Amino acid sequence: MMADDPRFMLERLVRERGEDYASLSRLIGRNAAYVQQYIKRGTPKRLEENDRRLLARYFGVAEALLGGRGEAPPPSDAVRVPRLDVGASAGPGSVADDGPPHSHIAFDAKWLRRLVGGASKLSMIRVAGDSMEPTLADGDEILVDGDDAAGRLRDGIYVLRIDEALLVKRVALNPAGRSLSISSDNSNYPGWPDCPLGSVDVVGRVVWPGARSPNLRST
Repeated sequence: MMADDPRFMLERLVRERGEDYASLSRLIGRNAAYVQQYIKRGTPKRLEENDRRLLARYFGVAEALLGGRGEAPPPSDAVRVPRLDVGASAGPGSVADDGPPHSHIAFDAKWLRRLVGGASKLSMIRVAGDSMEPTLADGDEILVDGDDAAGRLRDGIYVLRIDEALLVKRVALNPAGRSLSISSDNSNYPGWPDCPLGSVDVVGRVVWPGARSPNLRST
């Protein structure tokens, strides 16, 4: 699912608000598996108008976010985060391109403050490759906090720039030697132990997985 897919938007709302599929299905008068089948299997392909209206009212969002007609304006308290047209490679590496955003994603402001505080340098970047599976999958869109970079570096998952390539990797900091251990979650890929701090440009910390992988471990 793409980030502008109504199924993706509904799944994100369910996850962020701590809802469950069965309860939402009952809310709109459907069988308990209805919402889950819509999100996971694409059945039905579109929500019926009344179902969409009820869900939009329940979550307090525009119907357009769930597949209704018209442009989907973000809620008044939403924060628009740019989606960058680059891939942070979970594989051999992709060339960085610091161009303008090709779109934005609206996040609930209160939820975002709980997640990252007052961070202002946020962006969505696409994961390319499988070296971070099962934590992150090829095609996932990750929320990256650029304010949480080299100055606050600690163990976790980060987007790194190495030789003009963007990589998403797990980082472990050696406080004594001021060096990094850079590794992949997929054991088929080698790691890089004892990398000097100065050899790596830390773009930002991965704070939320925005798509297919629901299992980003605590970072």
